[in-house]
Amino acid sequence: MDPVPALEEPLKKVLGPATAKVMAEHLGLHTVGDLLHHYPRRYEERGQLTHLADLPMDEHVTVVAQVADARLHTFASAKAPRGKGQRLEVTITDGSGRLQLVFFGAGVHKPHKELLPGTRALFAGKVSVFNRRLQLAHPAYELLRGDGDGAEETVESWAGALIPIYPATAKLESWKIGKALQTVLPSAREAVDPLPESLREGRGLVPLPEALLKIHRPQTKADIEDARARLKWDEAFVLQVALARRRHADAQLPAVARRPGPDGLLAAFDDRLPFTLTEGQQKVSAEIFADLATEHPMHRLLQGEVGSGKTMVALRAMLAVVDAGGQAAMLAPTEVLAQQHHRSVTEMMGELAEGGMLGGAENATKVVLLTGSMGAAARRHALLDLATGEAGIVIGTHALIEDKVQFHDLGLVVVDEQHRFGVEQRDALRGKGKQPPHLLVMTATPIPRTVAMTVFGDLETSVLDQLPAGRSPIASHVVPAADKPHFLTRAWERVREEVVGGHQAYVVCPRIGDEEDDPKKAGRKKPASPEDEAEKRPPLAVLDVADQLAKGPLHGLRVEVLHGRMPPDDKDAVMRRFAAGETDVLVATTVIEVGVNVPNATAMVIMDADRFGVSQLHQLRGRVGRGSAPGLCLLVTEMPEASAARQRLNAVASTLDGFELSRIDLEQRREGDVLGQAQSGTRSSLRVLAVIDDEEIIAEARREATAVVAADPELERLPALRTALDALLDEEREQYLEKG
Repeated sequence: MDPVPALEEPLKKVLGPATAKVMAEHLGLHTVGDLLHHYPRRYEERGQLTHLADLPMDEHVTVVAQVADARLHTFASAKAPRGKGQRLEVTITDGSGRLQLVFFGAGVHKPHKELLPGTRALFAGKVSVFNRRLQLAHPAYELLRGDGDGAEETVESWAGALIPIYPATAKLESWKIGKALQTVLPSAREAVDPLPESLREGRGLVPLPEALLKIHRPQTKADIEDARARLKWDEAFVLQVALARRRHADAQLPAVARRPGPDGLLAAFDDRLPFTLTEGQQKVSAEIFADLATEHPMHRLLQGEVGSGKTMVALRAMLAVVDAGGQAAMLAPTEVLAQQHHRSVTEMMGELAEGGMLGGAENATKVVLLTGSMGAAARRHALLDLATGEAGIVIGTHALIEDKVQFHDLGLVVVDEQHRFGVEQRDALRGKGKQPPHLLVMTATPIPRTVAMTVFGDLETSVLDQLPAGRSPIASHVVPAADKPHFLTRAWERVREEVVGGHQAYVVCPRIGDEEDDPKKAGRKKPASPEDEAEKRPPLAVLDVADQLAKGPLHGLRVEVLHGRMPPDDKDAVMRRFAAGETDVLVATTVIEVGVNVPNATAMVIMDADRFGVSQLHQLRGRVGRGSAPGLCLLVTEMPEASAARQRLNAVASTLDGFELSRIDLEQRREGDVLGQAQSGTRSSLRVLAVIDDEEIIAEARREATAVVAADPELERLPALRTALDALLDEEREQYLEKG
């Protein structure tokens, strides 16, 4: 049997089963190679201390600091009624700030002996607030002995001037990870270099083994720079090669060119439009029609702000395909949205959507809806219309992907809100064409260019950045409910004023409210601070809030609820009543986030707004101000003014520019989230590459990758790159690169 390559050796054999188990469960590290690619988050210098003043709340941190003083208190407690309870309070400092460490009970003896004033150490724990002061309760620590103390093993492990601080967990502190790395570091010499030599030398990048040694054991800051520059290129390049191979494979596929006729369905539709398309819509439509006219499948991402008219562009593309004898399918993430799209498409098309019906126009087609909850008869009818080609356009949910669904000639697939679907679903629908159909992916979440290159790297991108005429501005304000309760009272008065003025309002909550209470949470101790209070109570729920509003501040108004667990017919009925103006206030979960279009709704109150992401808040806000009256969005929160959550809400309130907000969102989230790994459960492949900051590297890597793949699609001349690609894609095969 061949020996296992050094980097594929399981950690269990190298570090022992106990450590390996914690690394696998908490950090997702299984082999020597995985551990070598677990890079330090930052570095501490012996002579330079961390800024205690900037510690983030509720995060697991590692700091280097000096003990300023230590006091042992004795007190009476239930366990020690005679005053024998002990609490050790240690204050540490780094010159920028002070931090309190607290140890209780039997845990005080060792630190009481070791943490004497003047002692320097690494401390790791979770930052919390007690009596308005930052503290670490029962932190783990590692003493930093003086260089004179030659016998100490710690001096060996911290011999370098720069101390690497690793992403750690409560179960495994940074210094323990550092010691494990000391054990596996010699294997770095056997790392196979995935970058083609010409590329590496042309850019002056150090070889991979050297980069791994320098990132874990740097002698100087220049070592860290060299290592990071090299490792960023690896991540960007290998990912871009995977995407370039997917683009290359797609470009080899045949497709039927779909060109609309001069006086067909599309021309008839354009003639009946009561408005002219914006310049942006015309430009993007021209790009799409050019793609549809080629004999290779279109793969295009259409991004546009909420309300920029993406649906109109997509509908014209679908009509062009129907004109050319094909069928078009639109995939929506929820039933509410599929029904909404079906309603608005049939309204926009009028008699052109009444193919085969009395009163239908002569070149009309049928537009059918297909969702999982339809009755058997309606479903049978829809399936028959698709199989015979009677229906030119179908709009539906995941139900479109099922085996039973057959098309006569599927020519175009439109995917709405791409981030809700994995590539598997996209490809399952595309597999229903006799030849691969064209693909148009739409999203209202603005995506910075680099993220588009990374996450949607197999798609060409079109951007709609103009709002159609007649859209009204939206004013947004943060309502600090805890600091200023009268602001919340005023918010409900504003909702009432909008209703009296003939308009309608949404109230959005993070939770439905019919979930069973989590027994684990029931026995929770009393939180320590107002910020904790806001964080620890369950998020506000639709059913509770609707009930309170109907009995209290909105008494006398017509209040209804909408959430994802309602039967589909009930959801549809609620939406129809709201759209018809029969409901004044709709209290809902985020089911209204995308696509819901009620121009008469002018106000939105988002409860516990800090529980939503920046892009999500921007999406929700886009539901108001869709008519001629101005929109109002109130972001209600109990988080204190200084908290990061409040700063996030202030950012949303201060701009309506979705691209600006998506940058803020990405800067505040971990890079791993950017690649949307939530769907697949796998960790992001990005460890040192920052999608926002490393735009140039990503763009260059994309160019290089495209050239490499064009010259050698199977990478036969680059076996090491092939191996790196297999490692990146072993959790999800290449064609299922997870999309954000």
